[in-house]
Amino acid sequence: MPDDRPVRISVDNVTKVFKVPHERSNSLKQTLLNFRKQGFETFKVLDDVSFKVYQGEFFGILGRNGSGKSTLLKLLAGIYVPSEGSITVNGNLTPFIELGVGFNPELSGRENVFLNGAILGLTTKEIEQKYDEIVEFAELERFMDQKLKNYSSGMLVRLAFSIAIQAHNAVLLVDEVLAVGDERFQNKCLKVFADIKKDPSKTVIFVSHDMGSVQRFCDRAMVVHDGELTYIGDADQAAFEYKKLNFPESVFARNTAQEVPFELRITNAAGRETNLFKFNDKVQIHITWKPDDRIKNAGVALFKDDGQYIFGTNTIIDKKPIKQGESIIYEVTARLGTAHYLVQAALFGQDDNDRIYSVYDGPTFSVAAPAEWQGVTYLDHEWRM
Repeated sequence: MPDDRPVRISVDNVTKVFKVPHERSNSLKQTLLNFRKQGFETFKVLDDVSFKVYQGEFFGILGRNGSGKSTLLKLLAGIYVPSEGSITVNGNLTPFIELGVGFNPELSGRENVFLNGAILGLTTKEIEQKYDEIVEFAELERFMDQKLKNYSSGMLVRLAFSIAIQAHNAVLLVDEVLAVGDERFQNKCLKVFADIKKDPSKTVIFVSHDMGSVQRFCDRAMVVHDGELTYIGDADQAAFEYKKLNFPESVFARNTAQEVPFELRITNAAGRETNLFKFNDKVQIHITWKPDDRIKNAGVALFKDDGQYIFGTNTIIDKKPIKQGESIIYEVTARLGTAHYLVQAALFGQDDNDRIYSVYDGPTFSVAAPAEWQGVTYLDHEWRM
């Protein structure tokens, strides 16, 4: 479906290749001696990557270390130049990639606020007006007259982030560098991102290994693997694709080699096949099998894609025995946290010790829960005063 919003970032067939010399020369003499025989090895870090990011989007980039995602961010920031292809950025850009670049360690924290703010395009008057807010957010009131070389890495990140969020730029590039801060400061950063997400004029490119943050904030996301774009689209599905690529053992158990004579399908309450659900949607799991006189009961279990067991039941517990020739629809309300879920199922005889067939590698579905709460599932409750 075409998006009619303005394109903020356009990446077209971008390839990035680095050349690494086989031999290092530590002196001029050695350089001259090795000049004729010195060769280079090429590394293709990104290979023919194309995508667009639209105004107002919170766009995620997922990939393990060495996949090319940080190189891609530096290309977007103009730090690197593509070996092939082109990148167009429409609007001023603030990179949260290497926070603190441009800081002078011999100057005080106060002086660096004005220096870094000027680099980000803020006027002296704007910095003066925002100075107290910057210092308060960074929680560095007692240290602003100290030289920056005496700051810890966490203090540097807090100060740099606090300055950067004051920039008026329309496009923000946010890298994993925020993980350097402590948990309290990370929560403050996430609150800032939640506020930015409400601003339709802001566009954010967000790199993180935290799947919960990607699913919570991002409208769309892409997966980069070994320099190639392997998926782009729904953020929940992107998180799942990332886990399948990098942590296949944790996505679901694969412990049956037996071909089972029954199948599982997932539909919504209207019977339409889908694997994307909102909180409180009805999820229907259809179980069909070939006629078999031994089958008297069925069971279903739900797991998170990290292997965490959520819930399971069967027709023995629920006193709903199967009649011959029937198929089964198991309906559950998706009062679950934002995550991907795996369905496992089994067919039994008279009791659950008489397991006839099992499907462990079943279908999966995703749930998008409200952003204001986090957890595995939602429990019915009430407050009494």
